[in-house]
Amino acid sequence: MISIFRKELRSFFSNATGYIVIGIFLLLTGLFLWVIQGEYNILDSGYANVDGLFYLAPWLFLFLCPAVTMRLFAEEKQTGTWELLVTKPISKLQIVLGKYFAGWMLVSLALLPTLLYYFTVSYLAEPIGNVDSGAFWGSFIGLFFLAGVYVAIGTFSSSLSDNQIVSFVMAIVLSFFFYYGFDLLASFLSSGQLIQLVENFGIHSHYKSISRGVIDSRDLMYFIVLAVGFISATVLKIKK
Repeated sequence: MISIFRKELRSFFSNATGYIVIGIFLLLTGLFLWVIQGEYNILDSGYANVDGLFYLAPWLFLFLCPAVTMRLFAEEKQTGTWELLVTKPISKLQIVLGKYFAGWMLVSLALLPTLLYYFTVSYLAEPIGNVDSGAFWGSFIGLFFLAGVYVAIGTFSSSLSDNQIVSFVMAIVLSFFFYYGFDLLASFLSSGQLIQLVENFGIHSHYKSISRGVIDSRDLMYFIVLAVGFISATVLKIKK
């Protein structure tokens, strides 16, 4: 598994893919938070918080994570190296986990520089350091787990097709459905308990809960179970 993980990371950074993905994510978040006027702009809001990042990032991840994962299996099939890979003395689960953790690592590397925004806002606050640290770190941890789920969905999508564009589109559709689709379904319901039940199936509900600064084990377990589910589905798919 470690060899697959290293191979994938080297592949990301041996060409422009890894740098472009990380660069575009940081460029967009920087523009929306500091340059483009609007509800996400930190300077325009008048408050010492980085809430705009945590509203934007899940939607940017909808494109970032599929862009990272679309090549994981599709490229292997296109180049004909998949048959060589499966003949090596390594289990299908180890292959999937090696690729999955490499993708998650790349997205996490894109997320880490955004910590600079927190320290910048903390310095600009009156008085210095007057920021809601609990909400920030809760939201940041939520983004880390959200990336893990999106990468798991993207890994599964990449195993379904040998066309990277098809894998990219499927990953976006599936990620959007699990993030916001259940909220849309709940909007057509009238019963309060039923609405809450349906919303709890979606990622958005659990991400909002963590963003309040309270790390609930039920929210973490939801992210873990969903990621494990898509990883298991990927293993079953490639075994066939």
